[in-house]
Amino acid sequence: MSSGGAEPAQADGQGGADGPGEPGGLPRARELQGPPIWQSSRPGSIYDYIRVASFSLGPDGRIDQWSERAEHMLGIPARYALGKDPVEAFVPRELRATSRRKVSEILDGREWTGLVPYRREEGGDADGLAEIYVMPSRDENGERAAVCLVVDVRALRGIETDLAASQAVFGQSPMGFTLFGTDLRLLRVNERFATVFGGPASKYRGCGPHDFLPRSEAERMTAALRRVLETGEPVTEMQLVGMAPGEEDRRRWSVSLYRLHGASGRPIGVAALAADVTGRRRAEREAASARRNLALLNEAGARIGNSLDLETTARTLLDVAVPQFCDLASVDLYQGLLSGDEAPPGMSDGSAELRRVAFASAVSDAPLPTAPGAPGDAPGPVAVGAVHRYPFNSPCAGALRTAHAQIIPGRESDDGPELGAVVHSTLAVPMVARDTVVGLVQFSRTKGSEPFGERDTALAVELAARAAVCIDNARLYRREHERALILQRSLLPPGDPEAAGLDIACRYLPGTTATEVGGDWFDVIELPGHRTALVVGDVMGRGLRAAVAMGELRTAVRTLALLDLEPAEVLSALDEIARGLGGDGEGRSSSARSARSRSEGPGEPRRSARTADLSEVYLATCVYAVYDPVTRRCTFANAGHLPPVLVEDGEDALLLDVPPGMPLGVGGEPFEEIEVELPDGALLALYTDGLVESRHHPLEEGLQAFRTALSGADRPLEDACDQVLSAMDTSHGEDDIALLMARVHGLPKDAVGDWSLAPEARSVARARELARDQLTDWGLQDLVDTTELLVSELVTNALRHGHGEIRLRLLLDRTLVCEVWDADLAQPRRRRARDTDEGGRGLQLVGLLSQGWGSRRTPRGKTVWFELALPDGESAAVDPAEALLSLF
Repeated sequence: MSSGGAEPAQADGQGGADGPGEPGGLPRARELQGPPIWQSSRPGSIYDYIRVASFSLGPDGRIDQWSERAEHMLGIPARYALGKDPVEAFVPRELRATSRRKVSEILDGREWTGLVPYRREEGGDADGLAEIYVMPSRDENGERAAVCLVVDVRALRGIETDLAASQAVFGQSPMGFTLFGTDLRLLRVNERFATVFGGPASKYRGCGPHDFLPRSEAERMTAALRRVLETGEPVTEMQLVGMAPGEEDRRRWSVSLYRLHGASGRPIGVAALAADVTGRRRAEREAASARRNLALLNEAGARIGNSLDLETTARTLLDVAVPQFCDLASVDLYQGLLSGDEAPPGMSDGSAELRRVAFASAVSDAPLPTAPGAPGDAPGPVAVGAVHRYPFNSPCAGALRTAHAQIIPGRESDDGPELGAVVHSTLAVPMVARDTVVGLVQFSRTKGSEPFGERDTALAVELAARAAVCIDNARLYRREHERALILQRSLLPPGDPEAAGLDIACRYLPGTTATEVGGDWFDVIELPGHRTALVVGDVMGRGLRAAVAMGELRTAVRTLALLDLEPAEVLSALDEIARGLGGDGEGRSSSARSARSRSEGPGEPRRSARTADLSEVYLATCVYAVYDPVTRRCTFANAGHLPPVLVEDGEDALLLDVPPGMPLGVGGEPFEEIEVELPDGALLALYTDGLVESRHHPLEEGLQAFRTALSGADRPLEDACDQVLSAMDTSHGEDDIALLMARVHGLPKDAVGDWSLAPEARSVARARELARDQLTDWGLQDLVDTTELLVSELVTNALRHGHGEIRLRLLLDRTLVCEVWDADLAQPRRRRARDTDEGGRGLQLVGLLSQGWGSRRTPRGKTVWFELALPDGESAAVDPAEALLSLF
């Protein structure tokens, strides 16, 4: 079409290159269906593709017109063609006879079509092949002529090849291949597309996206097609979701769009390639789910079990699960197991009481409603800390009973929502540890989330199992921890020990907060005569085994102290006991061998691991001190322990020069003792090395800091104890810390009565008189009769069985103590007198009337003593007459 036709087309607004039609000057579909119109078009029609040229023959059979396209296509200028016989000019010699007959037939009025070889220059070889269509015509004189159309066969064959290839690609592509026209309707679809949506391919010609896609997806597709057609920018991997005919599952397609152009660059439509990626999408989703599950399990392994607290472990499980795995979750544990029962009643059938220990929600702070139970049960929220039961027929009770997870779908009944209005799927997963169900964890998802599937169930079971083991470990730890605390507290003296002539304050800090038990100990033991034994020891090692060893040694110390042995004798006997505790079955102490092995050369045999472990447990240090409040003197003996610290009024703290000795359990070395006078107001401190030594500072620095802290401790003893601990580094957690502090005030002189009696019979009456007068001075008239009777018995026994001077001493403190001394070493022995015996009932009477009695050896004989409780005004004293009559 010549350009002259463009002005009318533009004038009446029917299109044109820049008209209001489709992009690129294309007419709209309704315009193509209307009457023919004049319209300009840029080069690039089908004729350009197939390379068509024209020329004409006059009545004489010679070329009278030669088009410019013929000149370009055939490569023959017009000056070589016009006026020439085409047969003579272009046809090879051997084909000229046949060619002249054909030209004659054409000039006679017959049409002809055929392939004609030609040469570009006269005299040259044929180097082209043209398909010529000859149409007879007449000139202005009515004579016969011809119009010839020439097509380059090579271009034509290329077009045929391209069409065949395009047809093969379009028809055999495994992907859905569609072509949309400029009106956004399908011009052509391949068989793959038709197979997916059903019906023959021709069925979809003229259809739009709304004819085979859901409305929302069709609108997205239409918008994308329009954008590609207008801008020319392709769209790749656009995801569309729809339903294939005859299938219930949704399918997913990946669609790529690009604009098609003609030879002149004119847009002619949009091509769409669609691939079914439902399987790939499912695989990607499963892979993403697997990665998420692995990440969740990895996070659970890293976070769950870092605490030995039940509630903390349960909350950590929910922190991992919400919201990564579910929207709401709760943890219930059997109340009986939390209380220490091994198998609470009802645990096997899931009807036992449970306690809600943790709850988490990503959608609401309200507690999670219970799962549906038996008919008639109204589910309600369970608050954290509340104790509840699941009905026997409920899914949760079934999960607890069978130890298998159950998926509980959310259903709304006429009476109301059973799992809450927003919950549509719940997983009830029993928490199983060591073949025992310890509780139940519920994972819930709200509407809008995917319901739980098999993979989710497997993951939930794994999460619950990991948490169950940690919770069971925490439960066992709590039980053992409580037992260890009971053991530790039973092995330590009460919080406020009392002693005559001493104010006592003590502290114990375990080195490990995990068990809160250790091998350090201290003790305050009351001895006869209002004396007090102060003990501080340290068993090497930590934990429960060290505490057990400490308990054995502490019991032994108490037993030896009650024998009223000297401090050095107590440590010697304790050393033998420690060696026996640490024995390895070969008759020797592994503790002793462990101490000696430190000096062995590298070529000597080493200890076994077990022997080394035992030796560490039963090797101990100890300092033992006995304070006499009457003489205000304290006797010390040391077994490898740090020296005591003494602080006198107005003086700096002083480390007492007590011979260190060897640790208990080593054996072979005697212990020494020293006696130190303690003035009233002095402060004595016994401690373990955990207080003054750690890896952060050496022992000398710790001792100096300890002495400095004690030097200013002139406040009340409990405050002074706290001041020392706050001044020292007690948070290192490397070793146990035991601190025993005593402030000395002794017994006043008026609280002591001390007399010497001659070894003669009248001393018995003298002893009764002295006792009566002293008790009267003390205001203890209620104890006069009992004291006179018992003093008579002891002095009589001293005269009868002993020898030498007799000494009588009365001591008043929290109790009344009477002591009778003589020079005989034979210890009195109580026996049961027969009815016919005239004597032998004295010590029985002492045992009946006194709070306690006993005897001990002294450097020059023995001492027999008894103790009476002071009257409190509430309980009546024992009548001596009735006690005496009860012996007969």
